[in-house]
Amino acid sequence: MARAAKEGLRLAKPWGDSSRYDVVVETGGHFVRVQVKSTANRQPNGGYVCGVHPSPNSELYRRGDFDFLAAYVIPEDVWYIIPSRVIFSRKRTSITLLTTSPTSDWALYKEAWDLLRNYRPRTT
Repeated sequence: MARAAKEGLRLAKPWGDSSRYDVVVETGGHFVRVQVKSTANRQPNGGYVCGVHPSPNSELYRRGDFDFLAAYVIPEDVWYIIPSRVIFSRKRTSITLLTTSPTSDWALYKEAWDLLRNYRPRTT
């Protein structure tokens, strides 16, 4: 939350632990639900594995539970802001973040705070 505030985003924390997201970002008159995850789990390839699932005793996330995943790589002090539709389209319960590779699967989302700043919900 501190980093998002530093990026100029307005934030709210849901009361209690019953939500399927951790933080709400207000942007352009819209509310965006963000699930926050972190990792320090470095792999031999230099990437960091980050789980994108709830606690072991919880039901897996479903489309609509949150709008963005904010994944923090602790040792590198790097954030990834990933739209949930990307996570769900790839059917992942974990992702590997290669912080030094500009061509990795998730490089497009590295420090992508503008995705939150400019978010507009889809209209049906």
